[in-house]
Amino acid sequence: MTDNVLNIRPAAECRWDCASLGEVMLRFDPGFGRVRNARTFQVWEGGGEYNVARAMRKCWGKRSTVVTALPINDLGWLVEDFIMQGGVDTSHIIWREFDGLGRNTRVGLNFTEKGFGIRPALGCSDRGHSAASQLRPGEVNWEKLFGEEGVRWFHTGGIFAALAPNTAETVLEAVEVARK
Repeated sequence: MTDNVLNIRPAAECRWDCASLGEVMLRFDPGFGRVRNARTFQVWEGGGEYNVARAMRKCWGKRSTVVTALPINDLGWLVEDFIMQGGVDTSHIIWREFDGLGRNTRVGLNFTEKGFGIRPALGCSDRGHSAASQLRPGEVNWEKLFGEEGVRWFHTGGIFAALAPNTAETVLEAVEVARK
């Protein structure tokens, strides 16, 4: 690959048009109210990297998968269900044991208020100890994903990479294998 050429593998050689590496969180939407005094929320899935995979699937019909980690509990299964509803493959989710309290692992949460008028949209994330923030090099079989299965477009992001030193190392590991 030269510096000015983007080489994308032919679709016939790949199982996936898009693979995204990142955290998939539960997004809580208070409608037009404020998070601080809301009593009801609509719940969605979201995360910058995952949103790309979902858009590729839903808007352009591309074959997409997400590489993330979730806890083995009802919230992890809720996120998995949202991912499946979005048409994104879940076979590359790493499942983590849950201690019943969330001290060892949990689902990241994002609360987002709508902006309107002069009020901007506001967000508040609660991501401590999330399963995805604990992803480490060696946990994902990148050779299988990029080699055996094949990926045309790999997507990840700076926010995921900045969650912890281990997530940055995981991104580097993925990129190194993807470039082969």
